[in-house]
Amino acid sequence: MNLERDLQDMREYYRSGKTKEASWRKLQLQRLKAFLKEKERDIYRALNQDLGKHHVEAFRDEIGVLQKSINFALQNLKEWMSSKKAKLPAVAVLSYAEIVPEPLGLVLIISSWNFPIGLSLEPLIGAIAAGNTVVLKPSELASASSSLLANALPTYIDSKAIKVIEGGPAVGEHLLQQKWDKIFFTGSTRVGRMVMSAAVKHLTPITLELGGKCPAIIDSLTSSWDKEAAVKRIIVSKYGPCAGQACIAIDYLLVEEKFTSTLVELLKVHIKKMLGENPRKSNSIARIINKHHFSRLKNLLNDPMVKDSIVYGGSVDEANLFIEPTVLVDPPLQAAIMTEEIFGPLLPIITVRII
Repeated sequence: MNLERDLQDMREYYRSGKTKEASWRKLQLQRLKAFLKEKERDIYRALNQDLGKHHVEAFRDEIGVLQKSINFALQNLKEWMSSKKAKLPAVAVLSYAEIVPEPLGLVLIISSWNFPIGLSLEPLIGAIAAGNTVVLKPSELASASSSLLANALPTYIDSKAIKVIEGGPAVGEHLLQQKWDKIFFTGSTRVGRMVMSAAVKHLTPITLELGGKCPAIIDSLTSSWDKEAAVKRIIVSKYGPCAGQACIAIDYLLVEEKFTSTLVELLKVHIKKMLGENPRKSNSIARIINKHHFSRLKNLLNDPMVKDSIVYGGSVDEANLFIEPTVLVDPPLQAAIMTEEIFGPLLPIITVRII
């Protein structure tokens, strides 16, 4: 494709005013909803192929969330598009002002691989509802999902205004060299810096949805029922969404030292209840996206400073890109597992003393 020419055509289409029409926005959202319904089995198949996701997880974290987002957008579209009276200071007596919502124009969405359908279409819903033209680049690491979006989605939506472009880092770099009216990126901090650097050249407004170290604090003074509930929520948050390959997953726990052994035992019991005696055979937890990330996580565990801190799990299956849900107690704070975002099914517990 001739990217520069296609982008120019999309800008001209935007200037024609077609995408600003309420009827156009509504139709695109309805067609996107039809895509999710009619291609549901294909989406399940792609997510299973890319990440080993069970269809229940795929619906919970991607398809179901998207359906709710589309319904919400359709219900609120009229209100979002309506102008609102602006409050003015007393000095502006006899004056009148309105806040009029306007689309930005040509939007670039660069998606991530851990929720390859959800994180591609969720920002697309917002961009369409706002009346923009959009270029979507799915992650090449989730190749089955990327291919599905590139080949099936254009048959549902207005391909003059919304395009899906596949490719790796070179394609992403080429896209970032173009002028955009908004960039939405989901991914790593490293690539986020590159996106921000590219956006600066044209003063392009950007949204960066990145990761980090996200701890959870467990209070040992809570009731036994609250402790049980907390442990269940920790397990679901850590191992439920894409086997911990999610920026919203708990990265590590901070726990009062005297409660540590109780917490570890509760984690062991409820991991088995939720994921079975053999999580790999249960098909209820996703796989690691590729060998590169598998090796990265394996190296975190194989660090000599970390090995002795493993109290549960730790087994790996490279052939199936599977890592068992793993719990560690007090790995060295200078180890990579505590200085980098884990992004996988490894849960360190750091003990603290309350004085």
